[in-house]
Amino acid sequence: MATHDKVALVTGAGRGLGRAMALGLSRAGFRVAITAARNRAELEAVAREAPPGQVYPVISDASRESDCAALVSEVQQQLGPVNVLVNNAGRGMRSVSERFMVEPTRFWETDPETWRMVIDTNVNGPFFLARAVTPGMISRGWGRIINISANHETMRRVGFSPYGPSKAALESETIIWSQDLAGTGVTVNDLLPGGASLTVCFPMKSRQHYGRYY
Repeated sequence: MATHDKVALVTGAGRGLGRAMALGLSRAGFRVAITAARNRAELEAVAREAPPGQVYPVISDASRESDCAALVSEVQQQLGPVNVLVNNAGRGMRSVSERFMVEPTRFWETDPETWRMVIDTNVNGPFFLARAVTPGMISRGWGRIINISANHETMRRVGFSPYGPSKAALESETIIWSQDLAGTGVTVNDLLPGGASLTVCFPMKSRQHYGRYY
């Protein structure tokens, strides 16, 4: 399958890493659906940066199962079957406290609703989306699922609940799913980003499980 025949879905693509990945995929010839939970203006700005007609913006909340199912259905209707899923949407420690880097919030001080929001987005969202696109990928004999993770130091950093546990769970999901899909032509990888970005991050290494991205 030629690149221009492929459809990619990148969640959390209004800024930062998601924006960069969406633009890179669109410039490589992919038709790319991009999402954000709230800010459509950001998505439309990304679409304007991409080659004409290559990027399709959709407002969708990755933490909601109904949104994920509706998103995949809409993308398939507008662009075609999803060949590449990038689970980039995530909630970070700013959801807990704006001062998380200098004043760690201990786990017992974390609001339960905030905990649920982070887990719903970072752990359940990738499951909802992967579950929606995987059967089609298997039937076509090819697919790529890429989960954006974090390094082990971040997962265990003082005061980094629930973000650290959520990324540890995502890493486990990645390893298990890749084994579930062995021999199908569909691979699951995690990517640990590093370098300059408009989102808060720490120096990280890239790692993948069981296969290559494309």
